[in-house]
Amino acid sequence: MKNGMAECAVCHSKLVSPTVKTISRAYDRHRSKISSKQRALNVLLVVGDCMLVGLQPVLVFMSKVDGKFKFSPVSVNFLTEATKVVFAIIMLLIQARHQKVGEKPLLSISTFVQAARNNVLLAVPALLYAINNYLKFIMQLYFNPATVKMLSNLKVLVIAVLLKFIMKRRFSIIQWEALALLLIGISINQLRSLPEGTTSLALPVTTIAYIYTLIFVTVPSMASVFNEYALKSQYDTSIYLQNLFLYGYGAIFNFLAILGIAVFKGPGSLDIFEGHSKATMLLIINNAAQGILSSFFFKYADTILKKYSSTVATIFTGIASALLFGHTLTVNFLLGISVVFISMHQFFSPLSKVKDDQQNGTLELIDVRENHSSKDSSFVNMAAGANEEASHRVGPDERQPLLPR
Repeated sequence: MKNGMAECAVCHSKLVSPTVKTISRAYDRHRSKISSKQRALNVLLVVGDCMLVGLQPVLVFMSKVDGKFKFSPVSVNFLTEATKVVFAIIMLLIQARHQKVGEKPLLSISTFVQAARNNVLLAVPALLYAINNYLKFIMQLYFNPATVKMLSNLKVLVIAVLLKFIMKRRFSIIQWEALALLLIGISINQLRSLPEGTTSLALPVTTIAYIYTLIFVTVPSMASVFNEYALKSQYDTSIYLQNLFLYGYGAIFNFLAILGIAVFKGPGSLDIFEGHSKATMLLIINNAAQGILSSFFFKYADTILKKYSSTVATIFTGIASALLFGHTLTVNFLLGISVVFISMHQFFSPLSKVKDDQQNGTLELIDVRENHSSKDSSFVNMAAGANEEASHRVGPDERQPLLPR
C-alpha cells in the first residue's frame, strides 16, 4: 500500500485503500448475505470455542496446588505462544505445497517482508493478549471457574462500544437491549460469589477483585477489536502468515516478561518448565487451540459472535466445575444463564436486523452492477472491495476460497 492506494495481487490494478468506515459498510453488506457454508463455518467455530473456552478455567483450577500456582503463569503463556508459532509454521508449509502454478510463493523472502510490514498492527493485540493471559491466572485466585467465565462475558458490551467507535460497526436498538440483558444475566450470577472477610494486599478481596475485573474486561476487549481490524484490513494475506506474526509478537512479549522476572527473582526463575504438571501441559494445548480458533473468528466471522459463543461455554464450565470440584450450581447461576440465552437469541434474531435496516434507512445502497456481480462473490474480497469508489472486478476463476487450502 502506497499513498493511500493498494495494488491487486491478481491483476496489479490500483485501488483506493479501504478505510475503517468502508470496511464496516462492506461487512454489513456481507453479513446480510451469509451463505449456508458460512453458517456451517460459524456453527463449527462456536461449538469448538464452547468446548475450549469452557475447559480453560477448569484446567487452570486443576493446575493450582493448595490454592496457589507452583509455576510461573508467564511461562505457560510463553509456551502457549511458542506452540501456536510452531502450528502456524506447519500450516504455512502445508499451504505452500498446495499452491497453484503462477501464484506468489508464500515462503519467499519478499512475500514475508511485505506481509510483515502490512501486518505490523498485530503487535498491538499481541501485547494486550500477553497482559490478559496473565490476568486470567490472577482472576482464578478470587473467583471459581464458572464465575470467571461469566465475568469474561462482560467483554461483549465493551467490545460492542469499541466496534461502534473504532470500526464504525452499527447495532440496532434491539441488539443494544440484548447486550443489556446479557449484563443483567451476568450480574445475577455474581451475587454473593465472593468470600467475605478475606483480604489480599491489605485490601478487601471484593475491592481488589473488582479492580482486576475492570482490567480483565477492558484489556482483552481492546485486543479483540484491534485483532479483528488488523486481520480483516489485510484480508489477502494468509491467515497462517498473520498468525505467525501475531503469535511471534506474543512469544517475544512473554519472553521479555520472563527476563524481567529473572532480574528481580534471580536466574532460577528462567526455568520455564519449573512446577509444571500434566494439567498445565493440557492447559497449554487448550490455550493454543483456543487462540488459533479465535483468529478464524476474527478474520472469517465476527468478534461479537466470538464473545457470545463464550457465554454458551459457561454451561459447560459450570457443570464441569460442579462435577469435578463440588462447586454448587446456585439458583442465581441458573437464572443468569437463562437470561444470557434470551439475550443471545434476541441479539442474533432476524427481527433485530430488520429493525436496524428500518432505523438506518437502508444499509448503504449497492448499485445495480454490484448487486449482479456479487451474488456469489466470497467474503475474501470484502476488504479489497470495501471502498465504494473502487471499480476493480475479479474474474470468477480468480476468486479465493473462504478458508486457505
